[in-house]
Amino acid sequence: MSKTILVTGATSGFGKAIATLFAQHGYNVCITGRRKERLEQLKTELENNFGIAVTTLQFDIRNRQEVEDAISLLQQKIDRIDILVNNAGLAAGLSSIEDGDVDDWETMIDTNVKGLLYITRQVAPLMKAQGSGHIVNIGSTAGKLVYKNGNVYCATKFAVDALTQSMRIDLLPYGIKVTAINPGMAETEFSLVRFKGDEQRAKSIYNDVQPLTANDIAGVVYYCATLPPHVCVNDLTLTCLNQANGIYTVKDSEKAAIQK
Repeated sequence: MSKTILVTGATSGFGKAIATLFAQHGYNVCITGRRKERLEQLKTELENNFGIAVTTLQFDIRNRQEVEDAISLLQQKIDRIDILVNNAGLAAGLSSIEDGDVDDWETMIDTNVKGLLYITRQVAPLMKAQGSGHIVNIGSTAGKLVYKNGNVYCATKFAVDALTQSMRIDLLPYGIKVTAINPGMAETEFSLVRFKGDEQRAKSIYNDVQPLTANDIAGVVYYCATLPPHVCVNDLTLTCLNQANGIYTVKDSEKAAIQK
């Protein structure tokens, strides 16, 4: 029997790569996002390339009612959800706390924390009823170590870390795995969103480094989700070789200088 994975924020970056990799391995896929055109395009690609079933759910994860309506509709179409990947998330702005944009703060809190809670609240009871499941929360190195001007974004990712630990305890009696994947620097649309479309500033983040890719993260999620039933990766942090953590980074040119 084919398994089903639900991936939030699947129209780009990590989410799209995760949905694609699991489809490649025969999973039926439910993809969510706000951009209908991108959802439909990805649905067509995955079904044509891999012969699996794709269900699209267009909604804003910040809107509690939309989340509840979407999962209610999904239950009419599929029998079970084996894996939930809470991937939808973003950073908005990069400024000191006294200069921060309150609208940016609310967007990050509503997406990264409340959105994760809204959809987990709808899916976890389904997994409990079926006696199995796996929830994967995409965190960040920013949820392990705070960096300058990261304040509210870091706070939301620290919240994801705490929620993941709590979920693991709450859902353990029901055979539900809970895993946190915490990537460091990765080249996706993340910085473009953070800097509100400023391509030059977004690209500058990755100058002279080889960052992680969306496919790297997808591969790690797939590994964690396909371990034997008795094995659960609780918490996994990964960075590119240029990073030691969310703060300390060495450029490629600096590495060359050190080697000389």
